[in-house]
Amino acid sequence: MRVRPARLVEILPEAGVDLLLVTAPFNVRYLTGYTGSNGIVLLGERLRIFITDFRYVEQAAEEVDPSFERRRAPLELIESVADVLPGGALRLAFEDAHVSVRQHARLRELLPDDVELVGTEELVERLRMVKELAEVEAIRAASAVADAAFEQLLSEGLVGRTEREVALALEAGMRERGAQRASFETIVASGPRGALPHAQARDVTIERGELVVIDWGAELDGYCSDCTRTIATNGLGDQGREVYELVRTAQLAGLEAVAAGRSAREVDGVAREVIENGGYGERFGHGLGHGVGLEVHERPRLSQRSQDALEAGNVVTVEPGVYLPGELGVRIEDLVVVTEQGCEILTSSPKELRTVQ
Repeated sequence: MRVRPARLVEILPEAGVDLLLVTAPFNVRYLTGYTGSNGIVLLGERLRIFITDFRYVEQAAEEVDPSFERRRAPLELIESVADVLPGGALRLAFEDAHVSVRQHARLRELLPDDVELVGTEELVERLRMVKELAEVEAIRAASAVADAAFEQLLSEGLVGRTEREVALALEAGMRERGAQRASFETIVASGPRGALPHAQARDVTIERGELVVIDWGAELDGYCSDCTRTIATNGLGDQGREVYELVRTAQLAGLEAVAAGRSAREVDGVAREVIENGGYGERFGHGLGHGVGLEVHERPRLSQRSQDALEAGNVVTVEPGVYLPGELGVRIEDLVVVTEQGCEILTSSPKELRTVQ
């Protein structure tokens, strides 16, 4: 927690600013250790201040790194920013993706005229892209919890249960193994509903002869996991098997392409080419993957529009899919750590097509 703020201060000159106001909760947690819902950070070369309101004073005393000066403020924390600034002209950066128009206007109203407000994009997020060893181990542990819960779920069967029942059972299994919560709303999509990439689990009964897309993750000690498997129920037809094997081939090719120094767009293209050559290019409409950490969707982003390059220490998903409206869907997703030579897979569930009752 002392190193991260120092690393951030080092890149402030590159952004052309003197101080940074951090308001995004996940970024505040990354820099300070604070897990509450109302806290902000003001950071500069000679300034390291954490601000919260009266509800979280004791929690902050326990969680926030001692290198931060802790301040108590009214509920609207930005009201206190002007009070803690050093005197004189300066450029104060704010996270433009996380400060509302109203908050910006109020800041401008409160700050002295010689303080210039400068919007910045993803300064903290850039640091979060490359995971420390402890972060990787936390994500690995979250993946293990999620995988164990999934194996228990499959052992109990799918046919005759509703999507919602399966999702609730999977989330309960993760909690029983120590997860604080699911890292996102669990997706269970059976039969034709599998063609909805972000389907919500509903009171739809899972039948024989279907593919069931299950996308789930656990949050453990603040860090997320993310995995997707597509499972067959007895009596699956030839088309489902054909599409499954195509997606599995694309996913394996994507995994093989992951390595430090590769562009995210290039890695996406390797998997995408397999699906295009199989005749389903128009049915793979999302990017190949995304970063995972304190949030389940972070940088880097693996897509045809991404400008990111992979670095050792990135934790990313590799998740190609094919979606046939009204018929079926297949997605296979692993969570991996990028290394200099390739990647290490954190998810352990088998990828060969599995059939359950």
